Amino acid sequence: MFQTESDVYSDAKFPMVGLTLIQSAAAKGAVCLDGSLPGYHFHRGSGSGARNWLVQLEGGGWCDTIRNCAYRKTTRRGSSKYMEKQIPFTGILSDKAAENPDFYNWNRVKVRYCDGGSFSGDSENKAAQLQFRGKRIWLAAMEELMAKGMRQAKQALLSGCSAGGLAAILRCDDFGNMFSLSTRVKCLSDAGFFLDAIDVSGGRSLRRLYAGLVKLQNLETKLPKDCVNRLNPTSCLFPQNLINQIKTPLFILNAAYDSWQIQESLAPISADPSGSWHDCRLNYAKCSTSQIHFLQGFRNRMVNLVKGFGKPSKNGVFLNSCFAHCQTERYDTWYSKNSPAVKNKGIAVAVGDWYFERGGAKLIDCAYPCDKTCHNLVFRG
Repeated sequence: MFQTESDVYSDAKFPMVGLTLIQSAAAKGAVCLDGSLPGYHFHRGSGSGARNWLVQLEGGGWCDTIRNCAYRKTTRRGSSKYMEKQIPFTGILSDKAAENPDFYNWNRVKVRYCDGGSFSGDSENKAAQLQFRGKRIWLAAMEELMAKGMRQAKQALLSGCSAGGLAAILRCDDFGNMFSLSTRVKCLSDAGFFLDAIDVSGGRSLRRLYAGLVKLQNLETKLPKDCVNRLNPTSCLFPQNLINQIKTPLFILNAAYDSWQIQESLAPISADPSGSWHDCRLNYAKCSTSQIHFLQGFRNRMVNLVKGFGKPSKNGVFLNSCFAHCQTERYDTWYSKNSPAVKNKGIAVAVGDWYFERGGAKLIDCAYPCDKTCHNLVFRG
């Protein structure tokens, strides 16, 4: 069992990459929640990767109320004042061939997330002194990277994890449209496949959060038009209603028992006043038979929702039956001797096979408890 503490890496082992603030962003109104400059970390590629670009959008939840966003302004998720000046590049961002065989020598960028709305908003709340400028931050970051050489890219991949994985879906065609037809451009969403699911109380906790986010950041006009024409705006934050309309090739990587979704969407404390899910939501090994049955229903829904999406050859799928969240950024889950695998294929190999069109990239695991390769997350209460 892997404790979540294994996320803490020793600095010596991984390259530390400095934070670059986007100086031109202020004039464009492309600012974090508190009005500070947005930023990114950039490690330049070399050799055969010098003209290839990987852009990773950082994750970190959302803020759906003025109070939540006001608190967020005092953290790295809402202000560059609190962002780490250097971060380790690990997993898909690693510069070592032994840890990241397909992308190690690419230009690798991590765009920091400080808008609370998955790089999608463009509004403000003057009274609360909150700037919801995620879409402008996205554009300012892309403009700066284009000027730094991304315009000449031969190959490009937009990725992201969690709220950044949702952003990678929402911004995927925007990214694809930035390049000439001769550039191979694709998108990868890691742990961004948030389902519009019914929670343990019969309510829809995540839908309620998304509805608050849409209202607070005034996202109605910023969400994909072909979705908003069919469905209400809140539905258009859920990938299940977006992925089949995306033209750019997309890879969906997700744990079928996504630990964040179990804790925040399926069995949040607000939906479990009696606390009967308390142990299960922290440690899958403590789930009762009926709780596992409920989680199997969630997995079945996820599998069914990606079935049609996986049919076109341009798209890729890797759904593993693990209790995990974000598997591209950790060295142990991305590419190591005992990385999670489906049909003996690990995550980095599956993503590489899909990106470079080397073969089979539709991998859907059998149901829990069949997979013995998982790095399941266990949380301390």
